Amino acid sequence: MVAGVGLWLIPFSLFGFWSTLAVVVVVGTWASNRVEEFLERKDPGLIVIDEVAGMMVSVALLPRTPLVLFCAFLLFRLFDIWKPFPAREAQALRGGIGVVVDDLIAGVYALVLVMGTRMLFGVPR
Repeated sequence: MVAGVGLWLIPFSLFGFWSTLAVVVVVGTWASNRVEEFLERKDPGLIVIDEVAGMMVSVALLPRTPLVLFCAFLLFRLFDIWKPFPAREAQALRGGIGVVVDDLIAGVYALVLVMGTRMLFGVPR
């Protein structure tokens, strides 16, 4: 939820948002790989940069209003836990890529669902 609050409070330009997302994904993948190697565990719970990346994807093309952020967060968490295809398969990838990519996929699912409900029903605003 901290990522959602940060996305609401920080006035990103379009370039700034996409640049930040790219840095989070690249650095997060590298750091996740290092942590997995150090701890000798697959996707340990102390890695949270992947959640930040996924949350950023879930609102990438949306206005960052409190209600949009809240809905995107709930849907992102749902898809991150459920791991619909191909997120579960992506999690099996080696190293930091497997840690980050499944969250990016969950973020895309959340983004598509929120965009769809906005187009069909006009909510969340």
